Amino acid sequence: MKQRLVLFFLCFAALASAQQKPSQQWLDQKFSMFIHFGLYSVYGGVYDGKPVERGYSEQIQSFAGIFSDWYANTANQFNPTQWNADEIVQLAKDAGMRSIVFTSKHHDGFCMYHSQYTDFNIVDATPYGRDLMKELADACARGGIEFSVYYSLIDWNFPQAYPISSHNADPITPEHYAFNLKQVEEIMTNYGEISEIWFDMGSLTPEQSKGLYDLVTRLQPQCMISGRLGNDYVDFAVMADNEYPDYKLDIPWQTAASMFDETWGYRSWQKRGEVQPKVEEKIASLIQVISRGGNYLLNIGPRGDGSVVEFERDVLLGIGEWVKANAEAIYGTRANPLNHPFHGFDATAKGDAIYFFAPRGEENRLQKILTSQPFKTEVSSLGNTNNAPFTVFIATGFEVKPENVLARNTVLTPQNATPVFGHSSLNYYAGYKSLTGYDWAFRSGKRQISPQIMFSDNEKGREIQIDIDGNEQTVTLNSSAQKTVRLPKNAVKWGDLYRKRSSMVFGNLADLEGFPSINTDENWQKVTDFKYGAAITEKISPKSGVAFLQKIESAKEQPIAVEIKSGNAVYILLNGEYITAHFSPNRVTSDEETVFLPLKKGENQLVIVFYNGFDTAFSYRINPLEQWTVYTQNLSPVKLDTEKEFHSISVRDPRPISSVAPLRMNNIQIRF
Repeated sequence: MKQRLVLFFLCFAALASAQQKPSQQWLDQKFSMFIHFGLYSVYGGVYDGKPVERGYSEQIQSFAGIFSDWYANTANQFNPTQWNADEIVQLAKDAGMRSIVFTSKHHDGFCMYHSQYTDFNIVDATPYGRDLMKELADACARGGIEFSVYYSLIDWNFPQAYPISSHNADPITPEHYAFNLKQVEEIMTNYGEISEIWFDMGSLTPEQSKGLYDLVTRLQPQCMISGRLGNDYVDFAVMADNEYPDYKLDIPWQTAASMFDETWGYRSWQKRGEVQPKVEEKIASLIQVISRGGNYLLNIGPRGDGSVVEFERDVLLGIGEWVKANAEAIYGTRANPLNHPFHGFDATAKGDAIYFFAPRGEENRLQKILTSQPFKTEVSSLGNTNNAPFTVFIATGFEVKPENVLARNTVLTPQNATPVFGHSSLNYYAGYKSLTGYDWAFRSGKRQISPQIMFSDNEKGREIQIDIDGNEQTVTLNSSAQKTVRLPKNAVKWGDLYRKRSSMVFGNLADLEGFPSINTDENWQKVTDFKYGAAITEKISPKSGVAFLQKIESAKEQPIAVEIKSGNAVYILLNGEYITAHFSPNRVTSDEETVFLPLKKGENQLVIVFYNGFDTAFSYRINPLEQWTVYTQNLSPVKLDTEKEFHSISVRDPRPISSVAPLRMNNIQIRF
């Protein structure tokens, strides 16, 4: 009996270890190859003798309006005899890539592997007659490189699926979902170890996302699952196509990039230009991604005969030359330990070393900055190729301090915190930057502090996890100690209100965030006779939104409160700064909250983006409050180490729905 118990615990421990995600290997790989290759590659972006300029070329069936039977007949011409899996693997390795993500099935439903659930696959429908994906999986195993798959959640060939739409984010029918489950199971079963599965498109229900997530995890416990599965079932977040965030994310994440933004699949008429500028462009993108803690997935689109486009091959080899010389600064590194680029320079870190990337012509400026720091820094450079686009400097003994250490007795607020971000994704169009926590650094001469937290009705009843110098406590915010705050008369004047249609992609707010003053002469329409406090119902198509810009004049620096009613989702900015954003996986049709706004003296700009994910109409309200309630609750006293120069405090949700779920505690304040 004792032996059986020991065996049980050993097996349990092995299983628990195998299910840990992400693996360090996935986090450390940093640079991978994406391959968009399929039936669409035969067209090369051309239909009926004319270039199809609209949309990605891998979606030519949709954008050129090709009849399904005509498109299916293209399989008779698909014979990629120039494809060589071992050469593809070697190219990836020469480029410095540590894994390959291959399109097992794209939106057209054509399988690049031998699926037993449809004969619309490369073995049964083409002259090629071989399992091309199996050949690549085996070649990856031989070459010592990770193998991964892309799988489209929509299918234009499956009879019981939604038909082709303009946005590719349609619901998944029960019959189609069952079909997807069976295909994902065969992929996870028949193609060896899969490092990651890259789901894409569709608008799944939470139950459907969970079912696919559980299936993959059961069959391959270490397989990383992309956030585009939706509904915040995520092992690694995926940015929008060719998106490069300018902020750090506190989760595993990836940017997928194409050689040219216009397409992923092969496009015969693409204007490619010179190789070296493209090499430098993609190296710069790689640096931007890894310096913020992500993995970079760079795509190639082979021709219909299976050959690699020479331009893309040469670009990869050019990148690989630079990557090989600077591998120490790339693989196995963590994000820039500073929260922003150092004097404009990106960086990665490993151990006690920081690696700074200096663009050509900026080497002397960076070296001067590094060697003139008030603390001891040993600076050297890695080996570099001739005409390298970036020089890498290693700084050891580099002391990293928080960028914003608050003075004694400062009240901690979301505005003076270092925000912690994830990337929530209900589907491709509803991916957005989600705030998941707050971090502060502060000074204190006290041996012990007795913190108090202030909060609003929004946070009342919520659990909150607070960590002060490693002393963690979880409390429920339920204090009855409260005070009513009244806005003084004539302290605030609500000025002009403007509106405009918002992007179809919810999180794409490049023209709004980060701009403390927005020019309302461009694309904004002035709103007259707006009914503040009244709920307004508006018909608006799904996957679209409306943005409001409200000018507010404040007599002094002061907080105010606004009651916001939103539809499915909302994104709120004040003077270009992030206040809150959320889109519930529970698919609520209405949400209400009170938002505290820290106004500056003079003119302020409040931006509210209301987003409609799935309804035919939605209601919203903007209601300025003349009075509001603030609660105060005592926390457990905490002893501080008086020898520390500064102290740390963080706020998190102790039981978040997922690692990317928004915290939604933007009204809290903490004082000692």
